[in-house]
Amino acid sequence: MGRVALVTGGSRGIGAAISKALKAAGYSVAANYGGNDEAAQKFKAETGIPVYKWDVSSFEACSEGIKQVETDLGPVEVLVNNAGITRDAMLHRMKPEQWTAVINTNLGSLFNMCRPLIEGMRARKFGRIINISSINGQKGQMGQTNYSAAKAGDIGFTKALAQESAKAGITVNAICPGYINTEMVQAVPKDVLEKAILPLIPTGRLGEPEEIARVVVFLASDDAGFITGSTIAANGGQYMA
Repeated sequence: MGRVALVTGGSRGIGAAISKALKAAGYSVAANYGGNDEAAQKFKAETGIPVYKWDVSSFEACSEGIKQVETDLGPVEVLVNNAGITRDAMLHRMKPEQWTAVINTNLGSLFNMCRPLIEGMRARKFGRIINISSINGQKGQMGQTNYSAAKAGDIGFTKALAQESAKAGITVNAICPGYINTEMVQAVPKDVLEKAILPLIPTGRLGEPEEIARVVVFLASDDAGFITGSTIAANGGQYMA
């Protein structure tokens, strides 16, 4: 059995692709999910990857969930913080609960997941933490002050924790996907996709979840031991920082 990898939001979309790619690379994978029991059980049946349900916006839930994963599989050595939500609205119409839900889930979860794991990683002198941010955390996006702020915060968190952890053998990196061919993007009306989104992407197409997953697999590997504190854009050239 290979190293243990834990992927939040790991049973759907980009997270599912990451979970499957890590398993194919030899990792023992646990996939966290938040609410869709049917999708999670289908994913488990199709992949053989165990699924664990908890709310990543809760520190207590994360601590208990991680304990269960480590009891079942062993110490978590690779953490992929992928879970995220959107609650879009223009700021002048945004409700406090829309702001709080996104900040707590998309940014607060990084603390909630990393804090229970970081001491073990430091003691073992090895760890890989990979945070899935977003192109909108780099450039901003109208109607997403909450999401953009959280995803920008993910990048700052990544850089600070990378500095703290480098001498302990732990790397911490962020990936910023652009428009990826997931259920959420597929729900966008075809004319909007073709006229307003694809023309902004120099490669002329959406990214595939598996393309993000391959970046994760590399960053999790021993080969990526000298890469830490990095922000890797995977957006087809839509935004070049």
